[in-house]
Amino acid sequence: MSMIGSDRRGAWRAALACMVALAVAMGLGRFAFTPMLPVMLHEGKLDLQEGGLLASLNYLGYFLGALSCAAIRVEAPTMVRGGLVATAALLLGMGLWDDFTFWGLLRTAAGVMSAWTFVFASGWGLRRLAETHAPTLQGVIYTGPGIGIAVTGLLGGAIGRWGSEAGWIGFGLLSLVLIAGVWRIFGDGAHVHAAAPAAGAAAGVPDSAAARSDARWLVALYGLAGFGYIITATFLPVIARQALPGSSWPDFFWPLLGLAVVPGALIGARAPIQWDNRLLLAAAYALQAFGVLLSVAWPTIGGFLLGSLLIGVPFTAITLFAMRDARRLRGNAAAGLIGYATASYGVGQILGPLFAAPLAQRTGSFTVPLLVAAATLAAGALLFCWVWWRARQLQSAPAV
Repeated sequence: MSMIGSDRRGAWRAALACMVALAVAMGLGRFAFTPMLPVMLHEGKLDLQEGGLLASLNYLGYFLGALSCAAIRVEAPTMVRGGLVATAALLLGMGLWDDFTFWGLLRTAAGVMSAWTFVFASGWGLRRLAETHAPTLQGVIYTGPGIGIAVTGLLGGAIGRWGSEAGWIGFGLLSLVLIAGVWRIFGDGAHVHAAAPAAGAAAGVPDSAAARSDARWLVALYGLAGFGYIITATFLPVIARQALPGSSWPDFFWPLLGLAVVPGALIGARAPIQWDNRLLLAAAYALQAFGVLLSVAWPTIGGFLLGSLLIGVPFTAITLFAMRDARRLRGNAAAGLIGYATASYGVGQILGPLFAAPLAQRTGSFTVPLLVAAATLAAGALLFCWVWWRARQLQSAPAV
């Protein structure tokens, strides 16, 4: 009984440590820029196009970091600890230096660190949960980005009143406090090379032409999710301020989106294994498409509130369902497919701000970029339904 209790405590320690790691690396390291962007625009330190470029450089860093993970042979706890400390230092650097070129380097490096921390913390945490027979706690891990987003959103407007320098330094110091709380936990237990692909073939998974086709579709359509959500995720406070001038509400839509990620991750992790991942992804894409569309069709407080919820709930659930589908297609050899899908998602994230910011600066509105983003997500939902339907047709076709 005591062994079971010890396993349970160990599982919760691992899950909560990974949750904090993702909150720091993703919520602060990547997405602190979202609430800080309107502050920097107001101070005249950036224009909208430069803000979009900094965002895309961060996503480029994430793309490069994700691609490099499979080649790294450093112990997972070491990678997580190093990534977290570097994230805190990079946040502090944004407040200590006032140079656009240097900011670009810092945001690119922050993207690399967030990818490394996400991959290695996820791998370490999922392995620890499997060892302690607590796989249902995986949803706790993936609430981390949402909690981090909520924290940056709630604090960004407050500490931003003292200027963007104070905001960035405040986020860096907060990161150090959170890192100190989980530092020792990442030294517990067995060493895990999180990104190393499992040896051997995908046990029990047929290498059929249909499976290879499904894998290609997964990679392509996962990239649509990266493009579809990132315009809102980068510019939501700016978009809301344009639609609601003089209102205090725009500061709350971003943290609300982050809070919505938490139940979405917990619910998504409990989706029955027999439910088809392609239909789950289609439903999640459709929810996000409707959420993005609301900010154009109903640019009111109510519209932004509902839209933030609909974008946030499926945010990390989409990642969970995509990883689950990769394992369906490749079994224990899914690491390569997950890497390709993550890279595709990263390309979508890079292109989103590069497309949206110049267009919004020229037209004075995000209407067209948001409509394109919603249409992209809707197309992804329809295509996932089509891929599922086609697979059903092939399965039911009589053998010749």
